Amino acid sequence: MAEVILEHISKAYSGEKKNNTAPKAIDDISFTVYDKEFMVIVGPSGCGKSTLLRMIAGLDDISSGTLSIDGKKINDLSPKDRDIAMVFQNYALYPHMTVYDNMAFGLKLKRCSKSEIKARVMQTAQLLEIEDELQRKPKTLSGGQRQRVAIGRAIIRRPKVFLFDEPLSNLDAKLRTQMRIELQRLHRKIDATMIYVTHDQTEAMTLGNRIAVLNKGKLMQLDTPLHLYNNPANKFVAGFIGSPAMNFLKGKIQKQDGYYFIHESADCRIYLGPAVPEVLETYINKPIQLGIRPEHVFVCEENDKQTNPDCTLQVIAYENTGNEQLIYLSFADQTLIARRPPLDTMEAGKEKGICFLKDKMVYLDNESGEVIHVNM
Repeated sequence: MAEVILEHISKAYSGEKKNNTAPKAIDDISFTVYDKEFMVIVGPSGCGKSTLLRMIAGLDDISSGTLSIDGKKINDLSPKDRDIAMVFQNYALYPHMTVYDNMAFGLKLKRCSKSEIKARVMQTAQLLEIEDELQRKPKTLSGGQRQRVAIGRAIIRRPKVFLFDEPLSNLDAKLRTQMRIELQRLHRKIDATMIYVTHDQTEAMTLGNRIAVLNKGKLMQLDTPLHLYNNPANKFVAGFIGSPAMNFLKGKIQKQDGYYFIHESADCRIYLGPAVPEVLETYINKPIQLGIRPEHVFVCEENDKQTNPDCTLQVIAYENTGNEQLIYLSFADQTLIARRPPLDTMEAGKEKGICFLKDKMVYLDNESGEVIHVNM
């Protein structure tokens, strides 16, 4: 078993103090990475995700809390005694060594026999499809090949846990997509516990069995990719997970021959029905926010006489990406984004009726940013 358990982990930098307290890069984080799971830690720059990974690796000290692997507390163990392998963003390959020697280096330090080293290097090279590159040096390899060598050097040690610190960020978009597929294939083949850090939510959504979303050192939500997308816990997660980001509208719920959400600009009235859940009744005439994903915003067709639009907005611009079309609409002092299949060219400057898919709207408390859980 290679289960990693974090219990109330915090990291404070005592050299910097504000109001007599040291600021926390990591603030009371607890979760479990299950055996053979691919866990992704995601968040914006400076949220503490790499710091958390370095604490698991033993490269940064833990200020408070308990870190365990296989039920054994490892807070005070040195990195070499934790049975963990880490793949860094910059590959960290020895430039004067061949690919073979880079991969064999850790086994040589362990004083493995030459025959065992050769067998394991060849086995790992075949797994990563770099067996033809073993006599080359890193400077002659492409970015993708260097990354495979760095991963191979970690795999060859057969550790309990693999840690990845933004390993694909130096690659171009096409190669990143290819390497994401390779990492999924690799995880299935070696059946290991992996913890992967990234700022790219697309990587997080495509790679992780579960995703831990961090912001300002705090754990915002931990769940499966689809559940995070469809059921965010707060405004930060709703806005961070998904591309383009979720649209947010500010306004109030009012009762006028039924219930309406009325945007603060009064240009938008969304009919919610003759009744609303009891929890929303407490928000009547109070500031509230609605969140709605671009694919749940519909542009009404001009010849559609059956649909009553929730508002009429001006088209600012549009993007055709081949498989979809993104439409940017002027909405009070913000831009509203609608996503739809690729249709005819949308004329900028034209006004269009807009409808919102009511059962896909997310209600948010205006002060806390927490999602208000309703059953519509």
